[in-house]
Amino acid sequence: MLLVMDVGNTNITLGLFREKELVGQFRMTTNMDRTSDEYGIFICDLIEHKGFELERVTDVIIASVVPGIMHSLTSGIIKYLHTTPIIVSAGIKTGLRILAENPKQLGADKIVDAVAAYQLYGGPVIVIDFGTATTFDLINDKADFLAGVIAPGIRTSAKALWGGAAMLPEIEIRKPASILAKETISSMQAGLVYGYIGQTEYIIRKMKEESGYLNAKVVATGGLGKIIAKETELIDVYDPILTLSGLRLVFEKNKR
Repeated sequence: MLLVMDVGNTNITLGLFREKELVGQFRMTTNMDRTSDEYGIFICDLIEHKGFELERVTDVIIASVVPGIMHSLTSGIIKYLHTTPIIVSAGIKTGLRILAENPKQLGADKIVDAVAAYQLYGGPVIVIDFGTATTFDLINDKADFLAGVIAPGIRTSAKALWGGAAMLPEIEIRKPASILAKETISSMQAGLVYGYIGQTEYIIRKMKEESGYLNAKVVATGGLGKIIAKETELIDVYDPILTLSGLRLVFEKNKR
């Protein structure tokens, strides 16, 4: 089986693939202070707890936007799973042509999202990943990665709101019953959710307008993206495992 790992600023999402089928999915917090042994044992425990045998995990691929944990994480995988992981980075085979000014600066998560969106849904496509940061990336019908937008994530914006205003409480991020809120919590929820819907729709329209790809398909992923995708007709597909699927597809292009 193939273990894929999406290392984000907040969480590490892990998926187990048997051929093309995702048979297991796990999540752990991204912790800068874990040792290689802690990472190795934690990952092994997660896999075994879900009923999978460790010896069946033969390959690992990682996309990370957190360089500081990579030494401990990869060392733990080598030590406990007895395989050297493939790291998504500049020079890896993706099937995409990166037309950014500095391709080396492109985040690994953006690359695997783009690979999955293009291969699974075709191009031109705008792929949106709602994470700690929300990214909007455009891939044309020739598999060229053309451009991208990076905005604060929904939860990041929410933390800035209640962290910067002493009288505002920490709240659950969800759509309120009405935008015409009558108390503080639903007022905050309305501002966050409806504001983010508006931002998302404007960016999609502007990207289509300036690129000329007016009929580009829009594919979204990421935890809180489901809330936004349900509220706008401009998002065509919400795929919660897009990043994990992209990692599998990149692995297939680079497997030893």
